[in-house]
Amino acid sequence: MKTSLLLSDIRSLHNVGALFRTADCAGFDRIYLTGITATPPRPEISKTALGAENFVPWEYREDVLSLLDELSARGVKIIGLELSDRSVDYRTFIPEADAEYCLILGNEIDGVSAEVLAKCDTVLEIPMRGKKKSLNVSMTGGILMFRFAEYRFPMP
Repeated sequence: MKTSLLLSDIRSLHNVGALFRTADCAGFDRIYLTGITATPPRPEISKTALGAENFVPWEYREDVLSLLDELSARGVKIIGLELSDRSVDYRTFIPEADAEYCLILGNEIDGVSAEVLAKCDTVLEIPMRGKKKSLNVSMTGGILMFRFAEYRFPMP
């Protein structure tokens, strides 16, 4: 299984850095930065990435939709994370061992756009139990990346 992370219009440079660090820890192969998402080198990214931005492969693409079309054409399964009418509990999703996945995280305020969600093969959600209905994007990314890591790097 190959895995990549796509950050769509992430505002906070600290979130970008934290997601670089987590992607490295979870064994993700690549990060795509799109739209307004900042790119390294930036001190604010380095502060939370702790160097992961220097060795996790990444690339910037302004147009997220054309990137998603390219990935889909290569057979990559596009997975969005958003509360929507088609989202399913992330705990019920079982990744295929021989597939390639791209996990999309969206803007801290607006989430993953409707246009991006329309290109997703699957949309996952993390059930919320309290009064708040969302987590910080870097926390959300960590939960989902390590869920994929459970299948990619199973315990012996």
